[in-house]
Amino acid sequence: MKNTKSAVLACVTSQYNCDRIIRIAKEIADSSDCELRVMSVLKPMSDYSAVSDEIDYLYLIAKESGADMTVMFSDDAPKVTAEFVRDNNVERIVTGMHDGKDNSFLVKFNELSPATPITMVSKDNMVYSMDLCRSYS
Repeated sequence: MKNTKSAVLACVTSQYNCDRIIRIAKEIADSSDCELRVMSVLKPMSDYSAVSDEIDYLYLIAKESGADMTVMFSDDAPKVTAEFVRDNNVERIVTGMHDGKDNSFLVKFNELSPATPITMVSKDNMVYSMDLCRSYS
């Protein structure tokens, strides 16, 4: 079932400091009259105990922010995220910073979902946004 209200998606990894991404995404969602959604894509493995505390913590931050949190299991986080964006009326994603690699999550996601604006949050809470650019003739 597709959501009809637009959403802002906080894309988090299994790190405590991803709480900053959820908090900034909430500010953006509130100012845009959007729902806040939180998602983490974990690589499939046999034991998730090493990241369970971090995921529980981020789940609590999501709930405190009025959001649900979806945890997906895949080796292809950009593809899963692009599908989630399409299926859930997401108008912007909020992530950590680009790692500079040509095959990074952000590069691959942007190839799959080029019309989706991206906001990045640095570890010192600086916010950078890339919005859709169109050329008009």
